[in-house]
Amino acid sequence: MSIVRLEGIKKNYMLGKTVVEAVKGVDISIEAGDFISIAGPSGSGKSTILNMIGLIDTPTGGEVYINEVPTSKRKDRALTDLRHDFIGFIFQSFNLIPVLTVRENIEFPLLLGRKPRITKENRDWIDYLIGEVGLGDHLKHRPNELSGGQRQRVAIARALVTKPEVVLADEPTANLDSVTGEQILDLMKKVNRDLKTTFVFSTHDAKIVDLADHVVRLKDGLVVENTRRS
Repeated sequence: MSIVRLEGIKKNYMLGKTVVEAVKGVDISIEAGDFISIAGPSGSGKSTILNMIGLIDTPTGGEVYINEVPTSKRKDRALTDLRHDFIGFIFQSFNLIPVLTVRENIEFPLLLGRKPRITKENRDWIDYLIGEVGLGDHLKHRPNELSGGQRQRVAIARALVTKPEVVLADEPTANLDSVTGEQILDLMKKVNRDLKTTFVFSTHDAKIVDLADHVVRLKDGLVVENTRRS
């Protein structure tokens, strides 16, 4: 059974008086534990698809299913809970909070849920994540005191802190040098392997495509390749 499934997804935008068809009827099935790359050039629709999977944008047509339940049938509160508990986000620009320390940035999503509090179990999990991303010596540093690679490591730990089933990563290596980018990819692959977390990438980075076990290529809002590697 698919953990996320897109069926006939379309997305139109208005540019002045012109209708722009960003996504033109896309079918994608994502299974639990996938390490999937949604690849394509700028303007191909990959970030739009990621936003619809992440429930921060709604399709013009078609349906997004999560655990085979159509999201269009869910109420706003249920969608908010899904975004918080089921999905983690890693952004190209990191999106860390400048005034918070490394630890505070990582734990911040736990303060936004329906029952915002930090339990001993939460603290133990945060400690584990900090160890996994190799930032134990930087807990009191703020983002402006970190390198780009370190900031992205914080972003990865923050995305995992709610124990989501799916992590969405939008061009996560775009602002990193090649060596750091490879280290970040190795880290995410390790998390995927060890924790069975599903990763969905929007990317044009060939290294991510090479590492993926499921590759979807887009061109002009259409799927031109959908390959699952054994």
